Amino acid sequence: MDRQEVRPTPPFEEQQEHAPDMGGGLPVIEYWAEHTIAPKGAKLWQTLLHKSACLSCSWGTGGQKGGFTNEEGEKLQRCMKSVEAIYAEVQPPISTEFFERQTISKLQQLTSQEADRLGRWSYPVILREGNSHYQRLGWEEIYQLAETAFKREPKRVASYSSGRSSNEAAFLLQLMMRTLGSNNLADCSDLCHAPSTFGLKQMFGTSTSVVSLKSLKQADCIVLAGSNAAYNHPRLMNELIKLRDRGGKVIVINPVMETGLVKFGSPAFVKSLLVGSDISSLFLQPIPGSDVALFVGIQKALIERGAIAQEFLQAHTENWQQVITHAQETDWETIVSTCGITQAEIEAAAAIVADSQKVVFAWAMGITQQQNGVDNVYSIGNTALLTGNIGREGTGVMPVRGHSNVQGFGSMGVTVNLKQEIQQALEKLLGKSLSRVQGYDAQALIEAADAGKVDTLICVGGNLYAANPNTKKVKRALGKIQTIIYLATKPNLGHFHGLAKENTIVIPVLNRFENPHKTTVESGNNFVRLNDEGKTHLADADLIAEVDFLSELAHRLHGDYPVNWRKLQDTKYVRQLIAQTIPGFEQMANIDETKEEFTIGGRIFTEPKFSTPSGKASMFITPLPELTLPEPKDFNVADNARSVVVALMTGRSYAQHNTVVYRTADKYRGIPHRNCILMNRSDAESVGLEEHQRATVRGNAGELENIEIIFGAVRPGAALMFYPEVNVIFNAPLETRSGTPAFKRVPAVVFAES
Repeated sequence: MDRQEVRPTPPFEEQQEHAPDMGGGLPVIEYWAEHTIAPKGAKLWQTLLHKSACLSCSWGTGGQKGGFTNEEGEKLQRCMKSVEAIYAEVQPPISTEFFERQTISKLQQLTSQEADRLGRWSYPVILREGNSHYQRLGWEEIYQLAETAFKREPKRVASYSSGRSSNEAAFLLQLMMRTLGSNNLADCSDLCHAPSTFGLKQMFGTSTSVVSLKSLKQADCIVLAGSNAAYNHPRLMNELIKLRDRGGKVIVINPVMETGLVKFGSPAFVKSLLVGSDISSLFLQPIPGSDVALFVGIQKALIERGAIAQEFLQAHTENWQQVITHAQETDWETIVSTCGITQAEIEAAAAIVADSQKVVFAWAMGITQQQNGVDNVYSIGNTALLTGNIGREGTGVMPVRGHSNVQGFGSMGVTVNLKQEIQQALEKLLGKSLSRVQGYDAQALIEAADAGKVDTLICVGGNLYAANPNTKKVKRALGKIQTIIYLATKPNLGHFHGLAKENTIVIPVLNRFENPHKTTVESGNNFVRLNDEGKTHLADADLIAEVDFLSELAHRLHGDYPVNWRKLQDTKYVRQLIAQTIPGFEQMANIDETKEEFTIGGRIFTEPKFSTPSGKASMFITPLPELTLPEPKDFNVADNARSVVVALMTGRSYAQHNTVVYRTADKYRGIPHRNCILMNRSDAESVGLEEHQRATVRGNAGELENIEIIFGAVRPGAALMFYPEVNVIFNAPLETRSGTPAFKRVPAVVFAES
């Protein structure tokens, strides 16, 4: 295949090869110098300044305060992740002749980066059963096919979504599906922070962060666990830099000693940009999956120091005695052997927490994507409660979520676990009872599809194919669905591999800053931003806004019952319905007039009154995991092979957003391309493997050959490979309470023939 045909837009790294390497080679929020973005400079700058929220992570910036301003009014709040995301959206359109030339089999040879660089979807297409090419089709046929597909038995109709879209589209999606009688509202959050949602709800009665940005600025210690914020949430690093500058401490917990979590250079601060800023005060590298043991150890050390907030526990928590007894009765030898951190290091962490007045506990997917992810969240919450570090300014628990509006989708009711108060409000709005049948989350959806139980699937953004483990199985499962409809701005691997049995339809949609409607999104810290209307640069494209497509489809399915669906194309009206039905969003009713963005009510805890039936926080005993690894022979590796079994973690590279890859190399980890495994030198050399040697990596579902071994700062016994490519080799066990796959502890063998 002609690479020039399939990648008409220059890859991002070619735009940056002469960009300055700032911060002395540190991972930085790279400065978007004019020459770096010259090919699309005017449109990119216009978009950066547009009054809409950042497209990238959930940390959130922009909106009515302007594209570079956060909710506290601070300027220079854009990062390279934001620039990369916008750059991808201002690409030229895919030509009308492109799919006439390229067969689906050729498109399936593309990498994630190459698929993204094809350009923007600019007209609707369909791949029909038995055909080898996507073909253009008209809107009336689209609606006819979609209407027929959605009139299947409700339990056989499903949706999947990502945080790319708006609150208004999310509300419409779940309203349409629930009116249909289906609760199969799978979401990308099922694959990442569902343990946070479940665990926090059980403990505190809320499913989100209880810390605002304003509150975070008052902390004098942050415990950051299972996160590489330097790569995935660069602007959070600004808060860590400011905390260190005011004398605070940062404890980092990560099996990989990431360069940017040790030292980071930010262009938001001149000194930091020039010489870099120290980040971690203490860096702990536990065994993957052992976080409960580490936090129980910190609790034990705090108890032994007499640093427990006894009066707070008695007044504001339940089950605290059992949690203290559990920590006391767990011996140090078991704790240390389970987590791989010495008692002295654990006691040092406890001392920092004990000596700090205000501590925020933050975490990401290294905590949640484990087989005991909910227990991990419980153990963090327990530690916060034991020390009284919740329920006042500058303290609390703060899951650091991924996509920019992933939390908003959950708030709008895109979930298989709908809150009772929302269900009751929706039933009042619709004038009918809603189904109580348990819906499919993301993993359950794949299982149901593979069992032939799903006929119709609509994907509002996202990449269901590549985001799941065992992509071979996912491809097979999706291939059993009769009709799949993708709403997307750009191509991804799912559009070429996640193909339906009969009809695969791709609907090209407008992105956030192009939308003709005002829309809203929600940050990971519960701040709602209003996005102004915009205009696309794709002058002759045949695009549609998601709310327009969803409301028209709903009208064709339901007529004018039980609501006027076509009226919902007016997003102001949608926001009024949101204000009526979604707790904490009452201010949404007037946001069009006031332009006042807001923090969602009832979520930020500045006093120890929790949203539980008793008003107290619930604490939970967290059993230590039993962590073992199989032997090479369990993977059918030859006895004479040089082989070592590792706890493999999946991760994103420096220039990557979810499954979208912007650059192939990861210079801060020293990884030159995507087909590499980052290993500890001692693990490799113990069996005669050398750096840069090519090896095979095998999991329980497949293998990848010709993988280059790279030595790096990963703890012994662990290794890291890039997601989504590595997903093909493993079936991950699930966190049974949340349905989340354990991406961060995958037993795998690395071997080379002798």
